Amino acid sequence: MFYLDRAATSPVRREVLEAMWPYLTGVFGNPSSTHEVGDQAARGLRDARASVAAALGCRPAEVVFTSGGTEADNLAVKGIALGARPGTPLGALPGIPRRIVTTPIEHEAVLASCDHLVRLHGFVVELVPVGPDGRVDPDALAEVLTGGAALVSIAHADNEIGTVQDIPALAAVAHAAGVPFHTDAVQSAPWLPVGLDVLGVDAVSVSGHKLGAPKGIGALAVRSRVPLEPLLHGGGQERGSRSGTENVAGAVALATAFDLVGATRDVAAAVACSSRDIVIQGVLDRVPGAVLTGSREHRLPGHASFCFPGTNGETVLLELEQRGIVSSSGSACAAGSTEVSHVLTAIGLPDDLARTAVRFTFDDSLGAEDAARVVASIADAVAAVRLLGA
Repeated sequence: MFYLDRAATSPVRREVLEAMWPYLTGVFGNPSSTHEVGDQAARGLRDARASVAAALGCRPAEVVFTSGGTEADNLAVKGIALGARPGTPLGALPGIPRRIVTTPIEHEAVLASCDHLVRLHGFVVELVPVGPDGRVDPDALAEVLTGGAALVSIAHADNEIGTVQDIPALAAVAHAAGVPFHTDAVQSAPWLPVGLDVLGVDAVSVSGHKLGAPKGIGALAVRSRVPLEPLLHGGGQERGSRSGTENVAGAVALATAFDLVGATRDVAAAVACSSRDIVIQGVLDRVPGAVLTGSREHRLPGHASFCFPGTNGETVLLELEQRGIVSSSGSACAAGSTEVSHVLTAIGLPDDLARTAVRFTFDDSLGAEDAARVVASIADAVAAVRLLGA
């Protein structure tokens, strides 16, 4: 079987499990406790925080551990927006308007957080348009920001179409307007450097289960100069940014996963890019009418996504699974929804074509020969579906 749905989740690495194990067994203490059992857990949490901070290019005090990417996005969007009271010195603007700037292709965690701010806190949300490849033009962002904003939030890479944004350029535009910038780097973290300094941003969200850690752990790195209103209140853990007993084993898992990814990132990305290009070119050559979605040039390694006119995406998935290929039709976070992908419609695809979407995401374990086999199976599956008229 070929598992080609790593944008949805990745298997937990053995080294991560081994690193977690002591904190699930003997070192079980509450890190807020003042006795030795608690101190052992606190040391593990401290070391994990320092390691994640190094991966995210910030100080340990600027790392907030969360339950995953969704919570990290919620904390970033709501926390920064609500923390930016009028007159807060975030930049050149004399006052901070209740306005959020984002794009129509963001993850639901960002878009739903923006909707929350509109409904309950009187914010206005402005969407910067994207091109047919899903990219944001810095000039378009600059035009939108002439009225100022409390926050710009634009993802580093899109999970459905694989497009990678020029985040340093976009963040520079936001900063020139005196506006803080958040990026969701959940999809890009396994492949690209995502540190605050590298990207030039004020906050970045990551999720462990895309890196080889278990589900249920993530982090938000946010510059200390950016006011952050917490979502969870209570005991004041995470330096007051997120109350609740810390998931020490999860934090250790995230730190270990980041260390493993950092040690092999360049080589793994090169292999995955090569296989990605084989899949993309092979499908375009062998499947009549196939449409690549997203940018061909600015694209995540290990990400190939298509629309297949004359099919139904879900039916193609079933045919592929019979051939030993597990993939998806889009974001796993929208599983069960009957709505057409908001990402695909935002890049200009008609609804009928968007319903034929299939996404293949993989790591460097998919070599050139396997990629060629995958192409053959995709071509056969699409042909079978079209023959059935399904």
